[in-house]
Amino acid sequence: MGARTGLLVYADGDVPELLRRVGAADLDRTVAMMRRLHPGREIERCGGSNLWDGVYPPEGTVCAASRPGVEVIGDQEVMLDAPSQLPEHLVAASTGRRLVLHAMHSVVDWLAFAVWEDGRLVRSLSLSPDSGIIENIGEPLPFELPYWAGDRPADILPWPGEEEEPYALPFHPLDLGEDALRTLCGFIQEGLPRPDDVDADAIELYGFHVRDPHGPAPAEQEAELRRAVEAMAPPRFSTLSPDGSLIERDGP
Repeated sequence: MGARTGLLVYADGDVPELLRRVGAADLDRTVAMMRRLHPGREIERCGGSNLWDGVYPPEGTVCAASRPGVEVIGDQEVMLDAPSQLPEHLVAASTGRRLVLHAMHSVVDWLAFAVWEDGRLVRSLSLSPDSGIIENIGEPLPFELPYWAGDRPADILPWPGEEEEPYALPFHPLDLGEDALRTLCGFIQEGLPRPDDVDADAIELYGFHVRDPHGPAPAEQEAELRRAVEAMAPPRFSTLSPDGSLIERDGP
């Protein structure tokens, strides 16, 4: 799957320290949190996960757990290009607490993270090689400094036979993303674990289907997708001729 996260954490203190000593999750407490954070949505229990896999659940599914002092939510909907645009009610829920957002996607080398303290945004960064720096608010946090100083350049290997081209950013977003995840949340998705890393496999998350009651039902969405696929023209196959033109052929 690669490194992919869509993660929110509300905490009464240092997130890694709180996650290192959490106990079992409380279902009633978690359901109450889900209803508070998803007003007006239909919420239905489904299969759960853990902090390792649940940081990137399928679309329409949320993996979450509420424990005293720390609440964790894995949800693709928080993967925002501009973390500062996190819905206001989600930010308001962090009053008196710390809120961490972490999102990355390995397919496009995209990273975004943000930190709020008592509802105030203190740091937000979002960037990818295709889009450049999308958002950069607040002073860089200490773990970022080696990257901005040029001490962690992107190590990109060219394809065989191709010349190496400079990476579009001074560092690789996913490298910074792993350091951000470890510093802010205590664990990593890829790379070598450390003895004091949070055991993300051991932290249980409940699963929920979350749906807008005014939107299409899942069965309707699936039927619409089927109709779209059936309406597509059959695939066309081509061969490149010696003069550079394309010649259609019957099959692959």
